[in-house]
Amino acid sequence: MSELTALEIADKRWTSFVQASPEAVPFHRPEWAQLLADCYGYRAFTFSRVDAVGRISCGLPILEVKSPLRGRQWVSLPFTDYCPPLAESEEEIGWLIEQVDAERRARGISQLEVRAPLPKKKNVHQHSTAVTHTLPLGPDVEAVFRSFKRKQVRQPILKAAREGVTVRRAEFSGDLVDTFYELHVQTRARLGIPVQPRRYFRMLWRSLIDPGLAFVLLASVGKSTVAGAVFMAWNGTITYKYNASRPEFWRLNANKLLLWTAIRWGCENGYRVFDFGRTDVENQGLRAFKMGWGATEEPLVYSTMGDVPARVSTARLTALLRPVIRRMPPWISRLVGEVAYKYAR
Repeated sequence: MSELTALEIADKRWTSFVQASPEAVPFHRPEWAQLLADCYGYRAFTFSRVDAVGRISCGLPILEVKSPLRGRQWVSLPFTDYCPPLAESEEEIGWLIEQVDAERRARGISQLEVRAPLPKKKNVHQHSTAVTHTLPLGPDVEAVFRSFKRKQVRQPILKAAREGVTVRRAEFSGDLVDTFYELHVQTRARLGIPVQPRRYFRMLWRSLIDPGLAFVLLASVGKSTVAGAVFMAWNGTITYKYNASRPEFWRLNANKLLLWTAIRWGCENGYRVFDFGRTDVENQGLRAFKMGWGATEEPLVYSTMGDVPARVSTARLTALLRPVIRRMPPWISRLVGEVAYKYAR
């Protein structure tokens, strides 16, 4: 008889279940949850249905987050665009969520948040303040290229190549921890967005990039690195996770050539989907940019069980913080990230 079991996130049974699940996305990989736990001090585990011979039929990765204002919470998963429960059937998902919620109440956890829609029940609260954009990939690279809007995407890509922009894949940790991170800090300061601690990118290289679960692309003009991006890649899906650029080179469209390089690589290596990542509903400019690549836009629905405080949209919080962060010297912004980024989630 199978029952709900709490497993360590690195348990081989969970890893095998994820690897065998056709619906699993890069965020389901135990290395992702372990990276966040190690960097920010969370507790990482999974609740799974395990039978007498150790076989898993459903499961949900969870990080326990301690907030000064809200106490202990479970999140699946922080800093993650999309991470639904994995199960062999809809019935399994319903059983799993009921059991996990019972565990939450028994352990005095104020809230469970799942970064995905859940079966509708009276104690499941759904909300959506963002959208996602996905582009189907295939072996016909030219057909994928033709699906992009001509003036918005195709022509700028060709122009970038003519202007001498080159794109390379990062080979050493310093490409991420030093070169990309410096661009990343400047980009986030310009946008007024909190920046992760540098140690996060050291861990990201060791946990995901070195094992081949993610990669970094850097775009250069001459000897100057002008743009960079981090992509997660596994199980047929490439996810566009982070990007950074120097505004004085925007006219060269290095970011678009960099994105096209990742998409083309995905087509050539058997990937099925390119995920452009989360976009706040209010960010019309970024939504239009992603739609220009022929991507399909869909609401990004999250679910909460337990105490549900009044929600403030991500866009509104960002708007309040933006002018403050923009005025900060970079070293202060980095210091704040070292101490408080783990609460941003």
